[in-house]
Amino acid sequence: MTTERGRDVDPQERARSWEDQGSPGSRSGPATADVAGQAGAVLDELARAVVGKRDVIELVLAAMLAGGHVLIEDVPGVAKTLMARSFALVTQLSFSRIQFTPDLLPADVTGSLMPTLDRGALEFAPGPIFANLVLGDEINRAPPKTQAAVLEAMAEGQVTVDGVSHPLPEPFFVLATQNPIEAEGTYPLPEAQLDRFLVRLGVGYPSGADERQMVRRRVDRGEERVDLSRLLDATDVITLQRRVEAVHVDDDVVDYCVSVVEATRAHEALELGASPRGTLALVRMARGLAAVRGRDFVTPDDVKQVTTAVLAHRVVLRSESWVRGVTAAQVLDEVVAQVALPEPLTDADRHSLGK
Repeated sequence: MTTERGRDVDPQERARSWEDQGSPGSRSGPATADVAGQAGAVLDELARAVVGKRDVIELVLAAMLAGGHVLIEDVPGVAKTLMARSFALVTQLSFSRIQFTPDLLPADVTGSLMPTLDRGALEFAPGPIFANLVLGDEINRAPPKTQAAVLEAMAEGQVTVDGVSHPLPEPFFVLATQNPIEAEGTYPLPEAQLDRFLVRLGVGYPSGADERQMVRRRVDRGEERVDLSRLLDATDVITLQRRVEAVHVDDDVVDYCVSVVEATRAHEALELGASPRGTLALVRMARGLAAVRGRDFVTPDDVKQVTTAVLAHRVVLRSESWVRGVTAAQVLDEVVAQVALPEPLTDADRHSLGK
């Protein structure tokens, strides 16, 4: 329970008041409604293939519209690959799948110079990274040199071969997976690579009811493939990404994001807190989620909902915390509970800001 202007206010009530009041200079308008409408249609269509995981696919879509990459860390068989393929089908994005293995070379990902048959000259032959949506399956099985080849693509939207830079298609979106259980023969992603993923998510097992529905649909369908409607194209995705960039972030919400990240740097269970890039990522993802949910302003509740997904892979636990079984998610839950939410705007505040 926190105190707001002399009275006790439940944190959830405070968050709802932000939802109700909005933020200065910002109102939900046709552009935001259009984003929410298209996003809702995409989520409904994806739910036909990925049963019972709407919360996960909503976060993946929000990350895509925020222009970020996603790392899904979970056991095999929980629809990680299906999710990526379904996103590509519904959005009509060009799709490629890279199966990361210990013998995969950087050129197998980025492409290389190849001699032409007619002139004998060397020309660049693009690798599978040249697609709008790239599924990097079991990315932690590739050696560090190959993992590093993906880093420039994710960070800069280009690859460099023999000193020449080649731009990747727009939009460009990497959805990578890794299995947290099997560590033998894997190469843990370095911190610099992990930091390039906007969010890290887990899918988890479906509930019993969802699993029964999944089986029933498969039996009734009579085939493995799910026919999904094509609802967007690459141009539509770029347009939606630009509208996310127009989502308003109030100064109080910015301060709240900074306070959350600063709290990770002071937490006793963490050896290393989130960097300033983590703060920027927190704001980006909160804007994406707000747009998907039909608002052109970010609320503190948006920030709270994405904090673990955005920051858990950007902090490092102390060795004693790891031994005690403490997880980064648990630490971030504590951080969010401790950092005070910004106060909702009063009518006087709105008047002074020209609303």
